[in-house]
Amino acid sequence: MASITIRNLDEDVKEALRRQAAANGRSMEEEVRVLLSGETQAPVPLPPASVPVAQSLKGKRILLIIGGGIAAYKVLDLIRRLKERGAQVRPVMTEAAQAFITPLSVGALAADHVYTDLFSREDEQDVGHIRLARDVDLIVVAPATADRMAQMVAGLGGDLAAAILLARKIPVLIAPAMNPAMWNNPATQRNVKLLHQDGVHFIGPERGEMAEKGEAGTGRMSEPLQIVAKIEQLLLPLQYLPLAGKKIIITSGPTHEPIDPVRYIANRSSGKQGHAIAAALARLGADVRLVAGPVTIPDPQGVTTIHVETARQMRDAVEAQLPADAAVMVAAVADWRTANAADQKIKKQAGEAAPSLQMVENPDILATIGHHAQRPHFVVGFAAETQNVVDNARKKLDKKAADWIVANNVSFAEDGSSVMGGDHNQVLVVSRDGVDEWPLLNKDEVAQRLAEKIADALS
Repeated sequence: MASITIRNLDEDVKEALRRQAAANGRSMEEEVRVLLSGETQAPVPLPPASVPVAQSLKGKRILLIIGGGIAAYKVLDLIRRLKERGAQVRPVMTEAAQAFITPLSVGALAADHVYTDLFSREDEQDVGHIRLARDVDLIVVAPATADRMAQMVAGLGGDLAAAILLARKIPVLIAPAMNPAMWNNPATQRNVKLLHQDGVHFIGPERGEMAEKGEAGTGRMSEPLQIVAKIEQLLLPLQYLPLAGKKIIITSGPTHEPIDPVRYIANRSSGKQGHAIAAALARLGADVRLVAGPVTIPDPQGVTTIHVETARQMRDAVEAQLPADAAVMVAAVADWRTANAADQKIKKQAGEAAPSLQMVENPDILATIGHHAQRPHFVVGFAAETQNVVDNARKKLDKKAADWIVANNVSFAEDGSSVMGGDHNQVLVVSRDGVDEWPLLNKDEVAQRLAEKIADALS
C-alpha cells in the first residue's frame, strides 16, 4: 500500500489526530487509512487538543517498561503526558505487552527507539540492558503484573525488562494492574511488602471495575495523570510543589436530603470533577480537606476526606475545617429539603392523592464561606447552569463573594448525555477580570489546569 504523508494540517488538528491514533493503538498514518477507508461504523470525533502544561519534567530521562495486560493501552496516554511536560521517554516492551499495543505506536509517541529483546544484535553490542539501567533518572513499570513483581522479588533476569530491573542503581516506580483476586493473593501481598522494603515506589492500584465482566475491586492501574504526579513527586525538588503548606477545602458530589428512610432529593452529580480537583491540588503539594457527599467513586489519594450526606452536614464540615488558604466549592448541593422528613416510609394508598411536601431552603455553603469571618484568602465556586451561563455566573460571583466562578452548561445533549456523571467538561472561569473560556476537556485535564491556576493565584 502506498505511504501517506501528513502535512498542511493545523497543529490542533494534527495533535487531535495523533491522540486519536494513540487511543486506538495505531500510527497516525494507520489512523488516516482507517478514516479514509470508511471501516469505522460512524464518524469518530477527534479528541480535543491538549492544554499547554508547564515543562515540569524538562530534561528528565525516564525508562518506561511496559508490561503485558489490558491496562497497557493507558501507557500511550502516559507517554504523551510525560512528553508534553518535557520528559525524554525511552520505552521497553515485554513480549506480552506487544500483544496489547504495538511498538510502532509506542515509538511514534515516545519519538525514540523501542527496546524489546534482551538478545538483540544491535541493542546489545554495548551490553544495552546495563546501559538502559544507568542512563536515566527513573524507571517506571506500567502496567506491573503480579508475575513481574514476583520476578523482581526473586531477582530473576530472564528477559530484557527483568535484566534492566536487576541491574538498576536508580529509583523505580511501579504501577500494578491485575485482577483483584490476584492483587489480594497472599503471595502477591508478600511480594508487595518485600518490594516496599527494597525501596521500590508504588502508585496504585485503584479500586473500580475490571476488564472482566462482573469483576470489581482493587486492581485497576492508576490513571496517567496520577502516575505523572507521582513521577513529579519523586524527581522534582520541593519548589515544584507550589501549594506546599497551603490548606485547601473542597466540596464534591451531591447532597441527599431525606424525604423518608427510602427516598431523598438530590442532584445528578457524580463527584468526578470535584474529586479530580482535590487530587490535582494534592499533587501540587496542598493539604487538601475534601468534604464529599454520597458518591460511588473512591477517595482521592493523598487527600483527607470527610464524608457527609446532607447540605447542613456539608456546611458544618466545611466550617469545621476553617481557617484555610482557599476553598473550592464544587459540590452540587440540593437547594431545598423537606421541612419534616418522615421517620417511616411514606406508603402509597390506593385512591389517595400523592402526599405534598413542604420545602425549606438549604444553607448556601458558598455564600456562607464567602462572607465568613474566617473567609479563606481565595474562594472558588461552581455554577451548573442550563441557560444564561455567563450572566448567572457573574451574579453568583458578587452575591456569594467569590473570587472565581467556574461555570458550565449542564443541559442534556441530543443523545441524552450530560456533563453530570460524564467524563468530560467544558467550563468558563468567570472573575472580575473577565471570562476565560476553556475547550471541552477530560475532567482530569480541567482539574489539573484549574489547580495550576489556583496555585498561581495563591503565589
